[in-house]
Amino acid sequence: METISSIFGKNVFNDAVMKARLPKETYKDVRRAIDDGKRLDIETANVVANAMKDWAVENGATHFTHWFQPMTGVTAEKHDSFISPEKSGSVIMEFSGKELVRGEPDASSFPSGGLRATFEARGYTAWDPTSYAFIKDGVLCIPTAFCSYGGEALDKKTPLLRSMEAINKQAIRVLRLFGNDTAKSVKTTVGPEQEYFLIPKELFDKRKDLIYTGRTLFGAKAPKGQELEDHYFGAIKPKVQEFMKELNDELWKLGILAKTEHNEVAPAQHELAPIFTTTNIATDHNQLTMEIMQKVAKRHGMVCLLHEKPFAGVNGSGKHNNWSISTDTGINLLEPGETPFDNAQFLLFLVAVIKAVDEYQDLLRISAASAGNDHRLGANEAPPAVVSMFLGDELTEILEAIENDASYDAKEKVQMKIGVHVIPKFPKDTTDRNRTSPFAFTGNKFEFRMVGSSASIAEANIVLNTAVAEELKEFADALESAKDFTGELHDLIKKTIKEHKRIIFNGNGYNDEWLAEAERRGLLNLKSTPECLPYFLKEKNVKLFTEHKVLSETEIKSRYEIMLENYTKTINIEALTMIDMVNKDILPAIGKYVKELAVTAEKRNALLPDFENSFETDRIAKLSALGKSVFTKVEELEQLLINADLSDSLKAAEYYRFKVFAAMQSLRVDVDMAERITSSEYWPYPSYGELLFGVR
Repeated sequence: METISSIFGKNVFNDAVMKARLPKETYKDVRRAIDDGKRLDIETANVVANAMKDWAVENGATHFTHWFQPMTGVTAEKHDSFISPEKSGSVIMEFSGKELVRGEPDASSFPSGGLRATFEARGYTAWDPTSYAFIKDGVLCIPTAFCSYGGEALDKKTPLLRSMEAINKQAIRVLRLFGNDTAKSVKTTVGPEQEYFLIPKELFDKRKDLIYTGRTLFGAKAPKGQELEDHYFGAIKPKVQEFMKELNDELWKLGILAKTEHNEVAPAQHELAPIFTTTNIATDHNQLTMEIMQKVAKRHGMVCLLHEKPFAGVNGSGKHNNWSISTDTGINLLEPGETPFDNAQFLLFLVAVIKAVDEYQDLLRISAASAGNDHRLGANEAPPAVVSMFLGDELTEILEAIENDASYDAKEKVQMKIGVHVIPKFPKDTTDRNRTSPFAFTGNKFEFRMVGSSASIAEANIVLNTAVAEELKEFADALESAKDFTGELHDLIKKTIKEHKRIIFNGNGYNDEWLAEAERRGLLNLKSTPECLPYFLKEKNVKLFTEHKVLSETEIKSRYEIMLENYTKTINIEALTMIDMVNKDILPAIGKYVKELAVTAEKRNALLPDFENSFETDRIAKLSALGKSVFTKVEELEQLLINADLSDSLKAAEYYRFKVFAAMQSLRVDVDMAERITSSEYWPYPSYGELLFGVR
């Protein structure tokens, strides 16, 4: 029987495999590339490629691919076999350093936001040696960056790697000021919690909306939802447990640190959380996790839904981005220690994050923006669209004491007492967890809760890394020339607290009172994707990315255009799907049921001529009125799509948000009402009750 330790990483060309298979000097060169960012020469790449190929073939691989993350939100791959022809007519297995280091996929059909004309096909993928190669479905996958012929980033990984270099550079400057000469590098680490739904595949196949859009565009609320709060952390159903077991095995084979699994709040909703790892690797792993979740679910007769809001009336799904900063020597720079009031290094990094979140709250909101996530944010099931920070009472009191030059009496750890003697005592945490906060401090990390379940975590971490790098740069610039380091450090921390404390809020983010208070504080409330995306082009935001060489101005504009186009296209597809469902299935179903009711009423009247006000007659009247309203509204929706002007991407997105989406919501109300009073024998789609409670 295989154990976890025996299968963990078995499909990964990881450090242990490289150490065993590469010549000693080659291995050292690769480690220098990973640890210090040193460039590998082609001779070294040839040796690595040959060893990688031999290992992959021994483990059943026949092809290789440069595995990359274009701006589609999913991964991409083009497979090439290892075979090379011989004059004798036979073949040999070959893989060169050139093939390892660089690929040339067609870039013309990927979103580019105007970076290139569609007829300009050439693009390049470049090996990222900091993320280990792996075998998936018999293919050696080499994690790569993806750029245009002109060198502009066309992917999510390239700016993420650049942002990691930016925060590393500035964090090292700050550490040197505190006398730390041992740390060679600083990396951000992430543990993304992944929420998802599981529903029966045979029911999924009967829903056009789920097939085309990933969410239910219609659906009357089931008699039972999440009201009893009995699903959260409840006993996991055997079928789901079998899925989770196979999922864990597949993830562990790929070296993905899957750790925690449980039922989430909504029926059919679940969560998986990994152990922290370096941000670019965590990003790769999360993309793989989503892909493997969907594959494994199908093998168990289920479909894994990753959309942020698959079902109305129950909680949607997010992806909590747990983010921290650590040195290569293992020091977590967001660890307060036993006496955070006296931990000046921690306090400086803490206020750098506070300042970054306050000054770049618009970018953080943009990093979580999508048509799907707009359903969650501000819906009292996820953080509000207003960005704020939760620090907890102790840290807040410490910052207040520093701001006011007051003393702070550290509180002793309180022992938890719950009145049962047999249960061991344990210390009470000094901070609670605030599930209503978009950006919460949770002990030694920050939890950014706004990211949507289907999204890549790259965007959120690009913003976090770059924004914090900017604040650390400002701090280092100020303190490197300080004559009285201790005094000026104190003044800097105090000044930063005073100027940016408006972003700190420890209360209930779901209250309307908080939204009013946030407005008084001058915080942004960007409720939808079209409302927040223009902030991407603000001068301060362009300056942030360009000065730290994370994104050029051209790359920023291209991403802005891509996000607007994706939003508009998503709503357009949903609207077209609604129209198709109504015209081909829903209106005919209502008509057939009305006809049956009419026939029944006619027969009743013939048998009981004196019988008045039969329920059939009332039901016919109500359904007929609803059917007429549905017909009118679907015609209006079609006309809105015909009238859409797509020449200006922002105006098009606003039109779809405030005109098309509003019409879709109005149409849904009538259709859902019709579903409630139409016989299930006639209704063309599986109900919410069947979908949410169908996995047994």
